[in-house]
Amino acid sequence: MKIFKKSIILLLVPLFAFSATHKFYVSVTNVVYSKKDDALQITSRIFIDDIEAVFNERYDIEYKLASEKEVDESLAYLQKYLRTKLDVNGQVRPHQYIGKKIDNDVVIVFLEVPEIDLSNTKTIEVSNKILMDLFDEQQNIVHLKINDLKKSYVLTKENAKGVLNL
Repeated sequence: MKIFKKSIILLLVPLFAFSATHKFYVSVTNVVYSKKDDALQITSRIFIDDIEAVFNERYDIEYKLASEKEVDESLAYLQKYLRTKLDVNGQVRPHQYIGKKIDNDVVIVFLEVPEIDLSNTKTIEVSNKILMDLFDEQQNIVHLKINDLKKSYVLTKENAKGVLNL
């Protein structure tokens, strides 16, 4: 009977080793054109632990967002990172940082591209590489809403751009 129990344990241990929960890496970005403000308004939702991990890796700082340990330079790091990873129409007019809000384990970042003239624009292209430099499995969902047109994309490291034809 002892041999039977030992063999069962030996068979089950490898199964438990591979059953660890695999983390899902995702962010959600909404890009909406506001006629009233004549601007593209961008809202990105990013998991706090993921953005902290990429900042710790990339900038070698102990980045603790929304805690007492949040460093004074955290806002500058966040803005710098978003400028290099989130792009609308090839940065013809770079986005401006408006602010951030914390919602449980997610940071919501508000950006804007002001004074957009869509009259001569045929396409809106969004490139979103947020967190892709650290997580190969990262997926960034982008929702575009320009006037009455809507389109959603799931962007990956291999395909990090979405285009809406106007």
